Amino acid sequence: QVQLVESGGGLVQAGGSLRLSCAASGSFRSINAMGWYRQAPGKQRELVAAITSGSSTNYADSVKGRFTISRDNAKNTVYLQMNSLKAEDTAVYYCNADVTGWGTHPQYNYWGQGTQVTVSS
Repeated sequence: QVQLVESGGGLVQAGGSLRLSCAASGSFRSINAMGWYRQAPGKQRELVAAITSGSSTNYADSVKGRFTISRDNAKNTVYLQMNSLKAEDTAVYYCNADVTGWGTHPQYNYWGQGTQVTVSS
């Protein structure tokens, strides 16, 4: 059982910045990868950025050069620094984690409840 708690969302003007945080808690052996997804009204949930245990990163084309994902393994936390925000970035942002459990090392995938990001134009 793993809980993901997002924070840092809010209302910001276009061109501004926000920093999202997602902290994982519970019982697990390790976190293999963490990522951020977002879903705008009427649209499918899409991957924004992801980071693996090997520190490889992946970004959606729409956020490259503006967003940066990072990870603090000691705190089991992933961050998303969002700069030069646009109205099109408005969405609910969800944290996702791929984790390994104890014992037989089962693999699990978890979602946070989401945090609203609204960018005004």
